[in-house]
Order: sequence, then C-alpha cells, then structure tokens
Amino acid sequence: MDYINKKCEEKLGKILGNCSLVPVPQSDITARITFRPQSDSFRQAAFVRQRFITFYQRVASDLHIISVPGDLHEHNKLQRKFPTLIFEPSNNKLTVMGPFPHIAEFKEFLWKNHSTKRLVSKTPTDSLSNRISASSSAHKDPDDESCPICMETIVRNKKKTLRCKHSFCSDCLEKAFVYKPVCPTCGELYGTLKGTQPDGGAMEVTKNTSPLPGYEKYGTIVIHYYIPRGIQKEEHPSPGQPYEGASRTAYLPDSPEGRMVLGLLRRAFDQRLIFTIGRSTTSGRNNTVTWNDIHHKTSTHGGPTHYGYPDPEYLSRVRDELKVKGIE
Repeated sequence: MDYINKKCEEKLGKILGNCSLVPVPQSDITARITFRPQSDSFRQAAFVRQRFITFYQRVASDLHIISVPGDLHEHNKLQRKFPTLIFEPSNNKLTVMGPFPHIAEFKEFLWKNHSTKRLVSKTPTDSLSNRISASSSAHKDPDDESCPICMETIVRNKKKTLRCKHSFCSDCLEKAFVYKPVCPTCGELYGTLKGTQPDGGAMEVTKNTSPLPGYEKYGTIVIHYYIPRGIQKEEHPSPGQPYEGASRTAYLPDSPEGRMVLGLLRRAFDQRLIFTIGRSTTSGRNNTVTWNDIHHKTSTHGGPTHYGYPDPEYLSRVRDELKVKGIE
C-alpha cells in the first residue's frame, strides 16, 4: 500500500469515489483494508472493493524492491531522475521500490554508469553521485549492453532485439515469453496472450428486445458462460486439486459498439482470458472459478455500484481492458 499511496494517489481516488479506505495494521507486513461508503450502500462498497482488488493486484504483482549503495544526497538526485520509483535511504544504502520495467531501467542506468566510471577511475571515491554526473559525457561501448532481465552483459551472438528496440539475452527472453509474451521492459505484446481459464467451458449468446438503461434504442445481448468443475493443472494455483465450476450471465446492449465488444469477448474466451482459478470474492472459498480482470455487467439495472446499467463508460473501459491483452 505504501507505493500505491505515494505514487498512485490519483488512480486510487478515482476508484474509491466517495468511499473512504481505512487500513488496519495486522502486523509489520500485513494490513486489513475496510471500505466505508458515505451512504449506507453495501453494494457500493462491494463494487469499490472489487475494483480496488483488481487495481491492487495489477500494481503489487509488478512491484520489485532492490537495495543499492547510496546516501541522502544521491537519493534526492535519483528521485528526480526516476519519479515513478520510491527511494528510501538507510545506513549508506538506498532501498528502491517500483514497477519491474522502471526497476530494470534504473538497474541498467546504474550498470552502464558504473562500468563507464570504472574505465577512467578505480579510486574509492567512485560513488553513485559521481557515476550519475559522469553519465552525460562518458562514452558508451556498444558491445557492453546489459540484459534487463538477468542484468548480465549480453553475448553478441545470443542477443535478441524486439520490434520495440529493447534487447535481451535470447534465453532470458524465451523464458519470459513462456510466462507472458510481452516485452519485459515496455510491455508491448508479441504473439497471442493465453490465459489460465479451465478447459471445457462454453460461451452461449442469446438476444431479447428489452433495452438496457442508457441504450433505449437497442435490445439486449445476453451472454451465458459455463465452466465445469475439474482438476487443476500445472498452470493453476494448486495443481492436482479439484476446483469448483461456475455459471455466469452478463449483458451488453445490442448496439454496434455492443456487438463489437461481444466479438472481442468471444476472442478473449477462446484465448482463455475471461476466467481463472482462485479465491472467490463473494464466498471467500479457494479453488473456484472466478472472473479474471475483464469486467462484465452481471445485472441489467442498478448502475455501476450494482454491476449494471446505466454506465456510459463501460463499453469503452472494457475495450481498453481487452486492448491491454492484445484484443482489439
């Protein structure tokens, strides 16, 4: 939460709306979060809680922490150069926290400047601040390029440069792409993203003439999802353990944009991105089929706080969520 409070304050405010977030420390490393709406709306608090969980998981899963030599003076200079990172000085060291791509950029910056300074001086005064000052005028050896994944020098005949111009050790990149086919530095997608949605499910679509609030000129698209129960595979949280299936219903307006989103959702379903296996946010049970981070409208009425309509920004939001996964 420290990183979110310091670096994601604006996004957090948009998610909370008129709810307040009350952290209750449980220990040095854990805290319980309570959501308190200004009105007595349990559904609103539940909706905000779900959005916060998705947001928190996205941020937390990408955070990395490293420790490097440095002092308070260097901390101030680095903070200006890398505003998305948090620098905490302690005992002549800096603890650095931030998203993996930015940590990788920071480590590459340190490595390049350290290597350059070492060529012109081997004195004990080779401090981090000296290396920062030297970076603007030092000559860079094009052969001494480090891999942002392993931080080792890239061997020339094992170098892989992506379309986005970022380079890696070919072995490191191959292993990273097994997990997710995106550039580890900038996040550009390469290939088709596959999720961990259990096999054997079905997505069926029906239509009716009843309009959704905000789309009075159109009928309604009704999506029926069914995922049967089964046994978890190696890609799931508890391989070999059984999981509970799920049956879900979602709604879209039968408008041109709604039909476009339906096509995108069908592609996401075929790529196993709609569901995953985890902990149910409603029942609290583990080893059950749950929504992944592509939001659906599971009610026809009630607005955003009831997961329903009207919500004029929903179709745009879900298209953005799908675009991140390479579906557009």
